[in-house]
Amino acid sequence: MQKNKEPQTLKPMNNLNPKMTNYRWVICALLFFATTVNYLDRQVLSLLQPLLEELFHWTDNDYGTITAAFSLFYAFATLFAGRFVDKVGTRKGYAIAIAVWSLGAGVHALCGVVTERLVGLPDTAALRSVAAGTDIAAQVSFVSVTMFIICRCVLALGESGNFPAAIKTTAEYFPKKDRAFATGIFNSGANVGAIIAPLTVPLMAKYWGWEAAFVVVGIIGFVWLGFWLFVYKKPEGNPKMNALEIAYINQDSSDAARQVSTTQQKKMSFGQCMKYKQTWAFAVGKLMTDGVWWFFLFWTPAYLKVQYNMSGTEIALPIAVLYTITVVGSVFGGKFPSYFINKGMNPYTGRMRAMLIIAFLPLVVLLAQPLGYISYWVPILLIAVGASAHQAWSANIFSTIGDMFPKTAIATIVGVGTMAGGVGAFFIQKGSGMFFTFCGETQFAFLGFVGKPAGYAIVFIFCSLAYLIAWVIMKSLVPKYKVIV
Repeated sequence: MQKNKEPQTLKPMNNLNPKMTNYRWVICALLFFATTVNYLDRQVLSLLQPLLEELFHWTDNDYGTITAAFSLFYAFATLFAGRFVDKVGTRKGYAIAIAVWSLGAGVHALCGVVTERLVGLPDTAALRSVAAGTDIAAQVSFVSVTMFIICRCVLALGESGNFPAAIKTTAEYFPKKDRAFATGIFNSGANVGAIIAPLTVPLMAKYWGWEAAFVVVGIIGFVWLGFWLFVYKKPEGNPKMNALEIAYINQDSSDAARQVSTTQQKKMSFGQCMKYKQTWAFAVGKLMTDGVWWFFLFWTPAYLKVQYNMSGTEIALPIAVLYTITVVGSVFGGKFPSYFINKGMNPYTGRMRAMLIIAFLPLVVLLAQPLGYISYWVPILLIAVGASAHQAWSANIFSTIGDMFPKTAIATIVGVGTMAGGVGAFFIQKGSGMFFTFCGETQFAFLGFVGKPAGYAIVFIFCSLAYLIAWVIMKSLVPKYKVIV
């Protein structure tokens, strides 16, 4: 029998294999694990903040400077990361991104040693014994903050490629109606990373030293890189997928935006992207809300220390519970718009309807401080609702890009919007650090709270209202569904 020598671009259907393959969910699982590692790397610093604050003589302003520098560098890196992923392709772009951020995570472990050498101290014991308020303490603080900022910038450079590459992959492997759900699933990796981190990082720091936590999470990233290079292929050339699954993925081919094949579509320049109100709507939505999530991620451990005098392993359980709850928002929030879409609404209208409902949920965070006297579990659970709402919001706002832009522009638009989100995060991180230091030094009072707790009460108000403000602006810019060709 003569062998068929035709190229294996599609796995043909036959009577023995009539069912559709589901390889797209394998790819979704890879995106989930990548996002898990991404947020595991981010949260190590926040969980070690109480320990590092004492070791390096940091103030809240110092810590705010480090987290703000990460946010700002991440913001501008994402602008080019999206363009980079569109240019080199999803497989190669994602691989380079995770290699860089895993390296960035690992080099944090060197910050202590470098600080000791530059300041002229022999070891960690001497570093810890430096008297607060002295010139040597100021030198230790300045040098260590500088070293952590450098490492955070390397981490941010790599992590800036995660969401542009992941959203582009989702657009390649899922039809419109499933993208928010797939995005919600992989985005829930952020919650899983935030759950794993408090359960492991304090223990690693306790038994192996704080440096080990950074090294371990860096190694995990390189392990994922091996799986990605082995598993990922574009759908059209993937031998693990049959024609039924390819047809299912491409079911939106009748849309105006899909009338021209991906290979024939011209790539959009930054200037072209910025001409569309859809781009600005996405950017404003990210600008107003990304900082809220990052505030919860970076400052909740510090909040528990200030408000309830908790530290180390005591923080692990409430933080883990908080982010366990947010998994619900990420997965089901992505599925929520399908209720309206199945009733006949177009994807954008259905998504915006769902996002309006989601935007009301963070209002419960307004009660975090007033009811916090009952137990630390009250603010933790209320913040969990707000963080869960953010993940639901995030799954849907990312999907609005795929609803309206061609595939060749998706990573670029994600980069623009994520840059805006990073800028917003910069202001809330740096502003919070400065404000908390001010409140502590002046014993600022607000609604019966004094000092840093008063500062947290005010920031919580912004976190509660940000989503409704963002939704109103987005709806004003893009009132109706319009596909860009």
